[in-house]
This record gives sequence, C-alpha cells and structure tokens, in this order.
Amino acid sequence: MLIDKLKVKGTVLLTLTDKFGNVKHKNECNLVVNTGLAYIASRMVGTAENVISHMAVGTDNTAATGTDTALGAESGRVALDSTTIVTTTVTNDSVQYVATFPPGTATAALVEAALLNAGTSGTLLSRVVFGTINKGASDTLSITWTLQVQ
Repeated sequence: MLIDKLKVKGTVLLTLTDKFGNVKHKNECNLVVNTGLAYIASRMVGTAENVISHMAVGTDNTAATGTDTALGAESGRVALDSTTIVTTTVTNDSVQYVATFPPGTATAALVEAALLNAGTSGTLLSRVVFGTINKGASDTLSITWTLQVQ
C-alpha cells in the first residue's frame, strides 16, 4: 500500500543590519496555518485567490497555531522584493520569498512574522514566532522565507 503525505515545510532566515553595517542572523522554522493550507489547495485549482505578495512583522510572541489568521500585533508590512521557485531537495520543490523592512519601517522589538496575499488584511499563509529582534529606526531587516513542498 502506498501512503503519500504531502507536507509544506518552511524555514525563515532573518537578517538585521544596523546603521554601522553589523549583521545578526536568525534561522527559524515556521507553521503553515489552516488558512494557508486551504490557500495552497485553492491555487491548485486556479481560483481567484491573490498570490502571496506581502510579508509582515509584529510584536506578539504567542505561539503560532493552525488557527491563526493574522499576526498577533502587526508592526509593519511590506511588499515582497522577490518570489522565486528554487531547489531544496528535489528540482523546483520550493518557493522562496524575500522582503526588506527598511529603516523607519517596523521599528520595534519584533518576535513574529507572516506571509500574506494582500497589503492589508488578506489570507495568512504562514506564521513564525522567534526570539526578539530589536529593530531600531536606522536598522534594515531582510527576511528570506522558503516553503518546501515535501
């Protein structure tokens, strides 16, 4: 008997660069939430659901759960810099999203991030909670988020 269990695994690389060029990195694993799983299924049949276009960060460190539909306390949202099909294990098995939060955007003690399909509200695909990143007014935060279909 064949048993095929499709999974979506996410990894998030957060890179904070201060005004002096000092760099700090964090690697985290994310949770694809229930609305995200439904979103993926809807895109497979070509429904009118918008593509993933934005990343948001926030200040609520409540653990990510499957029932999340938004960040707990959003501090800032930006349009994605790029979306690319990449290879993690098998050719073209992953999507990589990159976003940059420039100086003056999302200045806070950040502990959560999300992928969404709109500039406001929208469908939450994935959420991650991480150790505090103190983003100052002069700092730049770059996030590279990879979702691998396994």
